[in-house]
Amino acid sequence: MTFIAVELAQRLKAIKFKDLPEEAIYWAKVAFADTIACTLAGAHEDCTNALDGALEMDRTQGKSLVFGRGRRAGALEATLVNGVASHALDFDDINKSMGGHPSVTLVPPLLALADEIGSSGADVIEAFIAGYEFECKFARAINFYHYEKGWHPTATIGAIGAAAASCILLGLNEAQLTHALSISASMSSGLKSNIGSHTKPYHVGHCARNGLFAARLAQNGFTGRDHAFEHGEGWLECFNGEGNHDISKMWEEWADPLDIVKPGVGLKRFPSCASTHGPIDCGIALYEQGVKPSDIEKIQITMSPRRIVHTNRPQPQDSLDCKFSVQYSVARALKEGWIQMDHFHGDAHKDPVIQDMLGKTTAATWQPEDPEITNQLAARVQVTKKDGTMLEHQVDQAIGRGPELPIPPDQLRRKFDDCCSLVLDAAAIEKLWTLSYDMENLTPCSVLTDVMDVPMRTAAIAAE
Repeated sequence: MTFIAVELAQRLKAIKFKDLPEEAIYWAKVAFADTIACTLAGAHEDCTNALDGALEMDRTQGKSLVFGRGRRAGALEATLVNGVASHALDFDDINKSMGGHPSVTLVPPLLALADEIGSSGADVIEAFIAGYEFECKFARAINFYHYEKGWHPTATIGAIGAAAASCILLGLNEAQLTHALSISASMSSGLKSNIGSHTKPYHVGHCARNGLFAARLAQNGFTGRDHAFEHGEGWLECFNGEGNHDISKMWEEWADPLDIVKPGVGLKRFPSCASTHGPIDCGIALYEQGVKPSDIEKIQITMSPRRIVHTNRPQPQDSLDCKFSVQYSVARALKEGWIQMDHFHGDAHKDPVIQDMLGKTTAATWQPEDPEITNQLAARVQVTKKDGTMLEHQVDQAIGRGPELPIPPDQLRRKFDDCCSLVLDAAAIEKLWTLSYDMENLTPCSVLTDVMDVPMRTAAIAAE
């Protein structure tokens, strides 16, 4: 038999930039631009500042940019800090196969490595798509049991995906890549019980750094066992258990089509948990129908059991908790007609109008007799007005969840500008946007981080 790690190494090495369809290259550039913007926006969030402070005594010197901090560090440190920043706002992209966030586990280590070794943009895209393909196809073999058991697949799968992508960019051979995959399998971790705390974005920085470290270890002769995945005490049995995984699902559509093309990159319009986005879209639609908070008697949210388990937070206690509260998110949508970053800062959740609506809001799952029960992305919001009339809106999935329902281009650019403006001036933002969408022609790719190599703007941000 061929061990899973060995087969993966062969398939990953077969992904070459010259063979990539234009659509895959385009979506890789979209994912990079969006992830870079989210990382800049999260560079000064509390979790990023706390993590960076914890590293104060262990600073490294190197060529890799630490976003928004005006310094460069070793690739491992930069990956850790930038990884936390990239997921700090929960604004980064998602994927239906993975049930998580693929790009944030790949972009930080790849940009850090590119700074260090002078990689071209084309090489970075090739490595990114290889890592993305692994993460999403591997997820098909273990989800949604893995997700529902309580593992955070962004982190558990992401550590191995980061190792795969890093190995490709480093130019390691199949044997070294096999070892790196097996090494990183022992580095997987991440519990959904920590969603709603600083530990969730830490999952991303931790797994991205671990993946890069596994690649470095393999590059230097460190070994792992070829059977690390399928062994009776290996990854699949320990994380999912007997009968709760099917590795054949990983191979069925491997690279045909590439997962970055279909189901593709899911982009987020709002800086909150993706499971809240369908209900938010419903709330915005009702706002646009003229619903006003003062008219509301009752709000009923209905969604998938898979989505409600971590978002049913009727009385969120702080701004971070609000990101995972479907009740808060819908109340904001009904009051404002949009969701933006400052809705999750400071005491925004104490808004008396919002608190009043929270007291009128309930959330429930689809009932067995409801035909929508099979669609885990669907959502419905019903508003009963004080005069007894009821309005409702339902969606099959949130806008941006996949290429088939894309975010309008002007909103995508608005998000990019809003995120980057926390660190960069208008001229730098325009240059970064242009370079990001010409990434395959950049030699070296580090011209991207050169644009972002600016001093900390903490005082300026506070003044704004």
